[in-house]
Amino acid sequence: MVLFTKEIEEKLQKQYSQGDSFEQDVIVKIFDRCSQWTWYLMNQDPENQDYLWGIVKGFEIEMGSVSKKELESIQGKMKLGLERDLYFKPLKAKEVWEKLNRGDHI
Repeated sequence: MVLFTKEIEEKLQKQYSQGDSFEQDVIVKIFDRCSQWTWYLMNQDPENQDYLWGIVKGFEIEMGSVSKKELESIQGKMKLGLERDLYFKPLKAKEVWEKLNRGDHI
């Protein structure tokens, strides 16, 4: 599966100038179907497209940067790549953060 379409990258890059603001939209949700790890991505550096910023739910819930190349190369326990949630609708980062910390499913 293609994790990053041209449309998704355009939306991510458009928000880059907003920095790490909770007022940004989470544009895309990427998950490992063989584990609890999920990435909720908010922006991408247009000059360095490997740099992504978002919220990650793994062992803990954190906000920070992640490598696009790394996400595209991850092979889970069953040697399956990551998936993009095709039904995910953009949400404000603040709402995603709050829901995850309450234990809600997004």
